[in-house]
Amino acid sequence: MSEITGINSSQIRKDFSYFGAFGKRGVGYPLFGLTEQLKEVMRAGQKWDVALVGVGNIGTALLRYKGFSKRGFNIKLVFDNDVSKIGTKVDNIKIQDIQKMEKCLKDQKINIGIITVPAESAQEVAYKMIGGGVRSILNFAPINIKHPPEVSIKHIDIAIELEKLVYYLF
Repeated sequence: MSEITGINSSQIRKDFSYFGAFGKRGVGYPLFGLTEQLKEVMRAGQKWDVALVGVGNIGTALLRYKGFSKRGFNIKLVFDNDVSKIGTKVDNIKIQDIQKMEKCLKDQKINIGIITVPAESAQEVAYKMIGGGVRSILNFAPINIKHPPEVSIKHIDIAIELEKLVYYLF
């Protein structure tokens, strides 16, 4: 694992220890057992409903991405503020008015949200998601979103990811 990840083996063992005793000292880890325990820790196999806000280019691409369902994620609710999009469907998912978002999120008990709106709208959308009960957000807007400590936000900035790749060219 150390070779594959580039993380030293003592750090891997330390990280695993946070989740319990997986292996035997001096022997290592039984691959099948470790895999099953890590799946349990990460709740792999569980189905998760997700809400997406912003049905522009990135939002539409994510709605059409088939890899989510393979990993247990189901984009169940979709919201936008564009009246020409509200009521239409993308791959059989109806786009709803963002004004109904908080209530819909609470009613459907959605815990995960994806934000694909312009930067100037992202903070407000995040507040509405959090108000609706969302506790984990994947943010594609190029801003850092303010949030309470009990909410997890992962920021995806494609330009920054490309900059990271440039490092490996030299």
